[in-house]
Amino acid sequence: MADDETTFETTIGVEVKGDVWSCVEIPDSVAFLGTGRSVKVDAVVDDVRLENVGAVVTGTGGHMVSLSAKVRKTLGKEIGDPVRVTVTKR
Repeated sequence: MADDETTFETTIGVEVKGDVWSCVEIPDSVAFLGTGRSVKVDAVVDDVRLENVGAVVTGTGGHMVSLSAKVRKTLGKEIGDPVRVTVTKR
């Protein structure tokens, strides 16, 4: 695996201010991305490719990528379901 790419398994859903958002959290994201700020990345969630999407800050020191209703429908998955994610720096 290249230094500009990370692959992990997680579940859909990130708690933000008491609500669960339809996102996946990137583990060790600040070290991987080299910043605590929002950045653009490419991601593959299961077999669905997301290009030039925001890795936004979680508020707890990490980053997350949002999964829209359209993406979740394509995946056939909802909050709480497992996914395999590959994130690539842009």
